[in-house]
Amino acid sequence: MRQTPEPAHPSSPASVAALPPPPALPDNAALFLDVDGCLLPFAPRPDAVHVPPALVDRLLALQAQLGGALALVSGRSVATLDQLFAPAIFTAAGLHGVERRRAGQALGTRDVPPGLARVRDAAVRLAQDHPGALVEDKGLALGLHWRMAPDASKAATGAALRAFAAGALTGLPEYQLQPGDHVIELRPRHADKGSAILAFLEEPPFAGRVPVFAGDDLTDEPGFAAVEAHGGISILVGDRTGSAARFHLDSPAAVHRWLGVPADPSLPETAR
Repeated sequence: MRQTPEPAHPSSPASVAALPPPPALPDNAALFLDVDGCLLPFAPRPDAVHVPPALVDRLLALQAQLGGALALVSGRSVATLDQLFAPAIFTAAGLHGVERRRAGQALGTRDVPPGLARVRDAAVRLAQDHPGALVEDKGLALGLHWRMAPDASKAATGAALRAFAAGALTGLPEYQLQPGDHVIELRPRHADKGSAILAFLEEPPFAGRVPVFAGDDLTDEPGFAAVEAHGGISILVGDRTGSAARFHLDSPAAVHRWLGVPADPSLPETAR
């Protein structure tokens, strides 16, 4: 599966604040949604996020309304998405498109390279020397986080983890680095969120519909490019600049309002 080409004309920093809110969801939409930073605010630890029951209920209602054409497209593994949104099971792409579970089908499995296990163990040892550093084992991918590092050492911790990840690539020829918000990931390089969305759009129930994708991070840019190439609706969530998205929502709370999720007091108005 080839990766999506980089968008040719990302918006400038000045234009991002001027992006309009998205239109109402079309009746014939194929809806693709990022999770962290889009549907859910970031938490100090990946396992500390809260999924409001009202969100799950609304996603199930939208799934039925759209004839099943709703998918989660996340950096998390599909297995983790199932745990977060249980008891609901959604069509999903995990690990930034490396995993893809088609509508109504089971997820295929792939073997974890032995080299990745060695990198994981070394990363755990490194994290012990950096307070607040966290190693997230995603199976086929590895996330190195420094969101919880003390402010005084946050930059140094991030630099150490990025340098470690860059060095680890020498033993993982089929892997690439995936930068994110206070995280650097090692993941297979054969796919991205855009390629996952394009694959879904070739299959029922997504084929022939207007693609809509909301996301917040650099990892979502290939998804925006894929949606725009099909005349769809691309939605940047949050205040990141330099995006190819054409529409904007301030926060996960704003995403919830756009989707019609009942207000949840646990989700701050400006949560990211």
